[in-house]
Amino acid sequence: MELDPLILSRIQFAFVVSFHAIFPVFTIGLASYIAVLEGLGFKTKNPVWMKLSSFWTRVFAVVFGMGVVSGIVMSFQFGTNWSNFAQASANFLGPMLSYEVITAFFLEAAFLGVLLFGRDRVPAGVHLFAAIMVATGTLISTFWILSANSWMHTPAGTELRDGVFFVTSWSEAIFNPSFRYRFAHMVIASFLTGGFVVAGVSAWYLLKGREVEANRKALSMSLWLLLFLAPAQAVVGDFHGLNTLEHQPMKVAAMEGHWETSKNVPLLLFAIPDKANQTNHFEIGIPSLASLILTHDWDGEILGLNEVAPEEQPPVAIVFWSFRVMVALGLLMILFAFVGLALRVGDRFWRTRWFLQGMRFMSIAPFIAVLSGWFVTEIGRAPWLVYGMMTQAQAVTPSLTGGMALFTLIGYVIVYSMVFSAGVYYLMRVLYVGLEEDYGEEADQIDRPKRPFSASHVPFELHEDSKFQPVNHGDH
Repeated sequence: MELDPLILSRIQFAFVVSFHAIFPVFTIGLASYIAVLEGLGFKTKNPVWMKLSSFWTRVFAVVFGMGVVSGIVMSFQFGTNWSNFAQASANFLGPMLSYEVITAFFLEAAFLGVLLFGRDRVPAGVHLFAAIMVATGTLISTFWILSANSWMHTPAGTELRDGVFFVTSWSEAIFNPSFRYRFAHMVIASFLTGGFVVAGVSAWYLLKGREVEANRKALSMSLWLLLFLAPAQAVVGDFHGLNTLEHQPMKVAAMEGHWETSKNVPLLLFAIPDKANQTNHFEIGIPSLASLILTHDWDGEILGLNEVAPEEQPPVAIVFWSFRVMVALGLLMILFAFVGLALRVGDRFWRTRWFLQGMRFMSIAPFIAVLSGWFVTEIGRAPWLVYGMMTQAQAVTPSLTGGMALFTLIGYVIVYSMVFSAGVYYLMRVLYVGLEEDYGEEADQIDRPKRPFSASHVPFELHEDSKFQPVNHGDH
């Protein structure tokens, strides 16, 4: 069997990016949450806020470390697997990645150490400032990365001459047509991810009766955040979809499983797309609803996939089902947000066990939704790498062989599995101890941390006097 270096390179980059994406999408939201906790603690002097901040900072240290390790190799893949693209886009992407390092990475690096190791070693105001700067750095990093990625979907401010992109307008290139929608969509997704994880972990602790006051506050804060952001994400997603319909109509056609250009297009709830025969099987849909959603008109016309040759169509089945997974999870998030609001009557949101159990499982939902959305965005762009200007086949490294691509893919899978296992092990240790500040006599023997993971250090064994007992919720 002949190994296709293009297919293997696409799989390899998809694996690395998907593995990496789940970490920054969490740390972006979590960094802002920690900054809010630090601000509340600084203003009110309530130790509960500091206890929450200390705990979630330990979680942040583990996840941030995993994100750095998993993401550092992505830039190398541009040279190893996509050298034609790296050379062609260097005039734009080179400065963009440099701006991200100078304005965001340096900011995070400068204040991350203070945030992780400076508690009780620097003034409270300085520690608060460090938390704000780390949170700001994550958002600035998101700005540059999303701008660069959006340019690949809706290229603007550049022209292609002799196989090389030249920048004609930096403002148009940076603020390209889809950037503002993608940036807003990703930032809200990051806050939703952080909110659901905090809510899920807090719900788990409440079910076990651990640190009830602190976790009740954390759950309450998260539910208020989710109540506003979950519906807001649906609105932003609608604007993003309209923008995509304008600039990438074939991606939208794949999302809807729509083959023939027509009006009154139904919204398909279920179908099995068949790209070989350019049709769907077993369709179940709501008449005209896709036209209404995408064009805001019941009679709106939507272009079909048959407007382009089959080789220019994206992999329809993956895009079609990934989109439905993302939307279904988004609706489920909205549902839980409003259920949380209803349960505030009688202060039941933290005492209703089925709701707490549901929030535990919902802590995973944002990660699946983000990956599904990422699949829709990136796979839906195929076969283009720079939409309408450079295909993936034109961008791949000419000297790359299928064997080389397969070897590195297997290597990444093995190494990343080790990284993920180690990260989960450290994270479980942090969650096992929880918000307790007294870790036993071992804590007195711990030297000042020298490594990022050291900020999450907690002894694995707990003393007998630190075991947690269930709390009778009727007493609260």
